[in-house]
Amino acid sequence: MAKGGYRGGMPTGGMNMNMIKQAQKMQQDMLKMQQEMEEKEYTATSGGGMVTAVVSGKRTVTSISIEPDAVDPDDIEMLEDLVVAAVNAALAAAEEDSAKSMSKLTGGLNLGGMF
Repeated sequence: MAKGGYRGGMPTGGMNMNMIKQAQKMQQDMLKMQQEMEEKEYTATSGGGMVTAVVSGKRTVTSISIEPDAVDPDDIEMLEDLVVAAVNAALAAAEEDSAKSMSKLTGGLNLGGMF
């Protein structure tokens, strides 16, 4: 190879150490944020509080509470709709919180599914 040519390692035009450290810190911060998010719970109600759903940060339903007045044997469909609405609202709250936390962490960068 000619004198002064490429000798392995990182080319001088590549990422510098500062960028690598920043990326590593962001990755550590994301892992920490994910752990914190998984420990949170999100609660939502429907039907004026007749049905309450609680979901975890892992997006799993952890509990459903139904007020006795919401139970009408002649209108099961309404109760089903209330349960679905409460669960969907709780999941939406979890998703919104996750998106806000991610936006804070990435400084608004759109990483396009990178993380």
